[in-house]
Amino acid sequence: MTIKKSLILVLLFPFFVLGQQYLTYNHNGINRDYIFYQPSGLNPGAPLVFVTHGYSSSAQNIMNYSGFNTLALQNQFAVCYPQGTQDNWGNNFWNVGYLFTSGSNIDDVDFLISLAQELQNTYNLSSENTFLTGMSNGAEISYLVACESPGTFKAYAPVAGTIFTDGLPNNICNGIPCPIFEIHGENDNVTLFDGDPNDQFWGPYLSIDSVVNFWVNNSNLTNLFIDTLPNNNSNNKYTISYKYSSLNSDNEVWLYKHMDGHSWDVDDISTQNEIWNFFTKYITVNNTSIKENKEQTQRKLIKIVNLMGQEVKDCKNEILLYFYDDGYVKKTILLE
Repeated sequence: MTIKKSLILVLLFPFFVLGQQYLTYNHNGINRDYIFYQPSGLNPGAPLVFVTHGYSSSAQNIMNYSGFNTLALQNQFAVCYPQGTQDNWGNNFWNVGYLFTSGSNIDDVDFLISLAQELQNTYNLSSENTFLTGMSNGAEISYLVACESPGTFKAYAPVAGTIFTDGLPNNICNGIPCPIFEIHGENDNVTLFDGDPNDQFWGPYLSIDSVVNFWVNNSNLTNLFIDTLPNNNSNNKYTISYKYSSLNSDNEVWLYKHMDGHSWDVDDISTQNEIWNFFTKYITVNNTSIKENKEQTQRKLIKIVNLMGQEVKDCKNEILLYFYDDGYVKKTILLE
């Protein structure tokens, strides 16, 4: 019985680790660790997703709980789990502007960009379709990459992160629009939803509303669609989605505000699935989106109605209901 169980485990285990490698990359004279996962038989030009860990965590930990290897196998893309360097207390971290790491000269932004380009070239992965997500400190390095050097990564999905004002570059984003998807708990007691301009441990950081508004303004987005996601767990917790867009751009900024705390796992949604769905909006082949919504292109607007039931034209700063010929109804706020 024991031998049979062992044989089954031996047969099953390679299914999950096939294509998984523990590697190092020398950046600025420092050997940096990372885990790379590539499903067997992955097509040339496949997408690449970077997943960055939180403070004091590791590449191994976030690989174990994020679910991205399974997602990569199902959707045929590669995943990289890079690891930060160690601070004075031996904790892995990303250099984003914490007060207690202010003396660090580690350039993690350049490290992630250089590693992405290395993997694109080595494994023939898409330079057009490379994405970045991360948890907590990993979310904060995602923001910093988007701020300092947009372009290598197509879109960003920070989870439970923020922007530290001490680490904010002067010429943020260089005016280049960035697709951003933040998932954050209003009960987060580590990275406070309302921010903390006087934090004496981590350092001063922005509220999530301020972070989202920055990216919305950076992309000049004028439409806001607000929705409450289905409460699948039948509890009193819920997630509200805020999706900013513009008729003049495919770029969007999303915020999922949930009632949990500082966590990757959220009631009612699969964080990794939501992130991948967001990323697929920006996957292109020969500069053409692979996720063109045929229903949207064929859908015709019938009327616009306000909350009083009155038919109106587009109005600023008012909740409007857009009715389409296929029965679809969209709730939108047109911003100033």
